[in-house]
Amino acid sequence: MGRMSRRGFAAAAAVGLSGLVTAGLAVAAEVSGGDGSGDGSGGDGSRPRRRRAPAGELRGMWVATVANRDWPSKPGLTAAQQRTELLRHLDQAVKRRLNAVIFQVRPTADALWPSLYEPWAQCLTGVQGKAPGWDPLGTAVKEAHARGLELHAWFNPYRVANHTDPTKLVASHPARKHPDWVVPYGGKLYYNPGLPEVRTFVQDAMLDAVKKYAVDAVHWDDYFYPYPVAGQVFDDDDAYAAYGDDFADRAAWRRNNIDRLVLETAARIKKVRPGTKFGISPFGVWRNATTDSRGSDTRAGVQTYDDLHADTRKWVRQGWIDYIVPQLYWNIGFAAADYAKLVPWWAEAVRGSSTKLYVGEALYKAGDPAQPAAWQDVAELSRHLTFARDHPEVRGHVFFSAREVAADSIGAMARVVADHYKQPAKPARGA
Repeated sequence: MGRMSRRGFAAAAAVGLSGLVTAGLAVAAEVSGGDGSGDGSGGDGSRPRRRRAPAGELRGMWVATVANRDWPSKPGLTAAQQRTELLRHLDQAVKRRLNAVIFQVRPTADALWPSLYEPWAQCLTGVQGKAPGWDPLGTAVKEAHARGLELHAWFNPYRVANHTDPTKLVASHPARKHPDWVVPYGGKLYYNPGLPEVRTFVQDAMLDAVKKYAVDAVHWDDYFYPYPVAGQVFDDDDAYAAYGDDFADRAAWRRNNIDRLVLETAARIKKVRPGTKFGISPFGVWRNATTDSRGSDTRAGVQTYDDLHADTRKWVRQGWIDYIVPQLYWNIGFAAADYAKLVPWWAEAVRGSSTKLYVGEALYKAGDPAQPAAWQDVAELSRHLTFARDHPEVRGHVFFSAREVAADSIGAMARVVADHYKQPAKPARGA
């Protein structure tokens, strides 16, 4: 998650929060060798002009646990070792002058807390359902708050497993007790979003954590209906036959299923723990303008509305969610999906709404030799923040992900800190 795109990593190592240059994005032929010039910084690597940071801006990082992407570094560490590693990530966030950590606590329909609904996560001990001997989420909330950090609990609603063999799941797993809830697709198992009982269950499973812990936000990534896999069909025929009569087509029914999940979850969060925010980090392209005149000036092969059946723009405009973090994981000047075109589009999308806009940043691409030339420049990521500062709707940035925040192979994160985070972060609440 050499390194590859975040979406590529997800395919190879089963990492959540993909949303990158997917095979479906079909931009291999579109890859730009641009140097990121034209963004107001001169394109020569010079430091951007300084602007005063907005009060309460969000400065975040994701901590991915699926497939042990960021934490724990491997399954089976002792409780003390796991805790030490987790605190090290929190300390790195403080060192980089961040103020929020988005911690993945339900990676594959299992849990990083003692859940009433689902087994302990496999990433902890290597054995799904085996107690790790401590409470990772409880510790993360307590220790993050002690450091002045927000703790956003990151859940994946529908992914069950990064394989298609239900017998590999612990015997007590709800997916084994309810095999009719599960659809194999693209080498993975998913809960079927078209079943009302699934929608209720996944909400119950996620909100169990919100009831127990003072998390600052509930956070979802970009996985709703799964990313398209060539030659495969997501088999929800029975659910569509049972529940789809009132819709023009299957796509409209699927979007309604996801709309209902979002709207119901938002309402339940407010009841369970008032003041807790609800945020979503979708793939960065809602629709291309060639598909919909309201869409962005992009040529993405994946469109969230059409392919993942997630109407992210609607959620923003209707105020269903408190914040949105589109994964704008492309460099300035990238032909198929230009950061400098997508930031203004998202700024316009949130304008006049109650939804806050933060931008997801591809720190993991910095220095990756497989990426376009722009990503070999230590200043590319800093230029993103410089560009975004000219759009007041952008209230902060979130970096993928914790491993790179710490390692910072070419110094891109250090450059961001030097250029934009010279002062310690103020609290993000209200940003």
